[in-house]
Amino acid sequence: MSLRVWDERVVPRLTDLSLRSDEVGEMREVACAGLTGRVLELGFGSGLNVRWYPPEVTSVTAIEPSDLGWELSEPRRAEGTVRVERAGLDGQRLDLADDSHDSALVTFSLCTIPDPLLALREARRVVRAGGRLHALEHGLAPEESVRRWQRRMEPVQRAVAGGCHLTRDVPALVREAGWDVVGLEQSYLPGPAMSRPWTWCSRLVAS
Repeated sequence: MSLRVWDERVVPRLTDLSLRSDEVGEMREVACAGLTGRVLELGFGSGLNVRWYPPEVTSVTAIEPSDLGWELSEPRRAEGTVRVERAGLDGQRLDLADDSHDSALVTFSLCTIPDPLLALREARRVVRAGGRLHALEHGLAPEESVRRWQRRMEPVQRAVAGGCHLTRDVPALVREAGWDVVGLEQSYLPGPAMSRPWTWCSRLVAS
């Protein structure tokens, strides 16, 4: 199987399976709370956030590079009450007007976007003044012992998981992109200690 076929036909299915647990769902629900109006979602994936959109959300502009991910999201979009429109493949280059959205959402996607700073700056451009970014991401752990394993495993992770990085400091990236982090919670997902290189999560709100 070629790497391209793996990335296009296998990785979206594995991502859907691995990120739809009840524990992650609870974190998604919290991450989506407070979204309002027209929402830009970077890395829409298979639509695992759809069920958690609050009533204040009026529409979602989905940026999703994977055709299979978009296909997998169809049943969730059909069951949802919010209109979702796919408006691009690349979060680093948005064909959207300045100040055209009220909120932005990104979950488990900044790890794979080649230039997450560029994507976050694009979101900053597209979200109006006073609007907020909601993010739920895994990334760089606080303990050096875990970081060492993250650095060791990252080349393998990138090869088998569509370019996913383990060592990105998500709060630092958000701040560097011009956002002001106003709420931040960090913790490991439940599981054995050996899973920690993959499970340090940051849930944040930025304005």
